[in-house]
Amino acid sequence: MAMAQVFPAGDLDPRGVDTRPPRSVADLRSWVRDRLGLDEGSESELFHAIETVVASQRQLVEESKHEAIRALSEGFADKMARLQGQLTEKDVTVSNIARYFEEVVAELTEKSHRDPKTKLLNFDWFMERVESFLAVEQRVRWCGVGVVDITSFKSYNDTLGHNVGDKIIERVAHILSDQIRSEDFLALERGGEARDLHARFGGDEFCFLIPDLPGCLEAVEIAERFKEAVEAHDWSRDDRRLAARPVRVDVGVVCLRLGAVAERRGVARKLATELIHRADQLMYDAKGRKADHVHPTAVRVQHGGLVDIPAAFDTRARAVATRS
Repeated sequence: MAMAQVFPAGDLDPRGVDTRPPRSVADLRSWVRDRLGLDEGSESELFHAIETVVASQRQLVEESKHEAIRALSEGFADKMARLQGQLTEKDVTVSNIARYFEEVVAELTEKSHRDPKTKLLNFDWFMERVESFLAVEQRVRWCGVGVVDITSFKSYNDTLGHNVGDKIIERVAHILSDQIRSEDFLALERGGEARDLHARFGGDEFCFLIPDLPGCLEAVEIAERFKEAVEAHDWSRDDRRLAARPVRVDVGVVCLRLGAVAERRGVARKLATELIHRADQLMYDAKGRKADHVHPTAVRVQHGGLVDIPAAFDTRARAVATRS
């Protein structure tokens, strides 16, 4: 049986982090700042909620104490019985408050990981998930990482206004999360969190991970399906002026052949960064190819970096021709 690790030096874990639970509101403030890393607004909201509930609960406890003293002095046994019941109810309330705080922290943490406009993951949290995916053993042979850009987005902002630009960004984000899903193949059993793998990359750019591909051609098919869904959307429903200027997107996709996890472990963050960089470059290449707005490539891991797999898409043209 594995023995629990002991931290003799002031309850510090091997990383030097104090593992003792907070014992006061001041300690709790420090704990929240150190552990959660919330933005200033979310942190202030959490502290305000904590202080309000603690003050209310302290007042309830003080009132109960005074009532108990009066009941003892007056000798009312039935009063004491009722007070005992009230104190029991307050114990239940304390448990409920603890659960409430857990929910508040979870909600604020989730908000800190999301882009407020699109509700997609923010880029930093997306990269954490890609890194985690690459660092562990996978049952599948391929995954795909892509970057999306709204074609000529600046012209919409400049001529139709930022309000229309915001509507376009939100709509493309919705179509992206609807059309590019990991449940396309093997991830149904992994739960909703595993399928939430889209992020806002920049102003009008997005990125995505498809973690369960049977082959590299499927990544291109999924990206093309997304592109076609954007083109097929009735943009006049978002703004009537878009009827004459329907939105288009450019997509760069990097398909990674997943070999032994030992090749990726230890360099997962570096690989995640390189995958996004390559997909971003491919997206810009797609902008220069007027007839093809999805630009793919295939790579594998070698000596801690990515190397191209030649001729991985030789059969792509035949596959597209067969579908059409």
